[in-house]
Amino acid sequence: MKFLHAADIHLDSPLAGLMARAEPLRDDLRACTRRAFAAMIDLAIAEDVAFVIIAGDLYDGDWKDFSTGLFFAEQMKRLAPRPCFLLRGNHDAQSLITKRLPAPPNVREFSSRRCETFRLPELGVALHGHSFPDRAVPEDLSKDYPDPVPGLLNIGVLHTSGDDPGEHATYAPCTPQALRDKGYDYWALGHIHLRQVLHERPWIVFPGNLQGRHARETGAKGCTLVTVEDGAITAVEHRSVDCLRWVSLSVDASGADEATLIARTGAAVSAALAAAEGRALLARVTIAGETPLHALLPDRHDDIAAWCASAAIEAEGSLWLEKIKLQTRPPRTMDAGALAPLRAAFLTALEDEALRRELLEELGSVRARVPAPGRATLDWPDDVLKLARLADEAWDAVEAAIAQERG
Repeated sequence: MKFLHAADIHLDSPLAGLMARAEPLRDDLRACTRRAFAAMIDLAIAEDVAFVIIAGDLYDGDWKDFSTGLFFAEQMKRLAPRPCFLLRGNHDAQSLITKRLPAPPNVREFSSRRCETFRLPELGVALHGHSFPDRAVPEDLSKDYPDPVPGLLNIGVLHTSGDDPGEHATYAPCTPQALRDKGYDYWALGHIHLRQVLHERPWIVFPGNLQGRHARETGAKGCTLVTVEDGAITAVEHRSVDCLRWVSLSVDASGADEATLIARTGAAVSAALAAAEGRALLARVTIAGETPLHALLPDRHDDIAAWCASAAIEAEGSLWLEKIKLQTRPPRTMDAGALAPLRAAFLTALEDEALRRELLEELGSVRARVPAPGRATLDWPDDVLKLARLADEAWDAVEAAIAQERG
């Protein structure tokens, strides 16, 4: 027997932050979450799974129109007669989705009032889950999950931030140790968009989202295929179903003239396409290093985009740009040691909390004057820690300005 575990599908959620050059991809961009979900259903059918689990955030929020729900119903008809066990998360909590359609016959939704158990005695499986009633769920829902059903493979389905201290908001927090202590064989988690296996035997798995939606969600995306033999889990495998893949490309411009930089950019694009399993790429390109081209590159974004597009054509792949980031600096015109005292004073000054707050306020004021379309694509420090991480980059800018002035 096999089953499929997915989460964080965010049907019809748009991709964020693409440059205008992605215009030819517009139809694909609008449909990519649907295409990834349809590919997941294709996988479920091809692997002849016994059932599918969706551990929260099937939807990105309230539907704009009924086409979102109708698409899900169409895919469930393809999946039938296999059941789909659906849990609501913070994005599609019971109170957030106002439009309604009759649930497809093979969809079994976990209650949002209490933890509910579905038993499949013919498969030797029991599934336990508690949907989110509202977007904000600050309590540990797993505490109220029941004891495992004796003699069955017990699966806990939970939308949770776990004990993750990262960028995801805290919802239904819990610890891996508490989940292990529950005595289940498998925890099908959702909410964290990066695939993570928190524990093996018992398995505690975040499958990640089906389709990356912005530049921080790089790499292969998909779901988890679980194989069960004689009542025990024997294999837990990631399967990619994304149709577009986000990548972060770094190009070293150190000492490069234009021909060298074009070649290095092309090599980075080719390598990324070769690793993309036939997917089109959505790329953030960062060019860094000490180069005589430093002063020219800010006015040559169109050229850099064309170098990337040309390399993609040569590699027989497709690539669109989310952003081009320039972190170059001019060749040094003086001994770095001569600037060491000034650099030390610069970095020491940035440790002053009052100065950091003042800089954040000033940056916020500048950001507010940037037109909305451009503002959305800025990597803007919005807290003291992010500002501090920019210290080395800020010093590079200061040193470049000094070098230019001396020149």
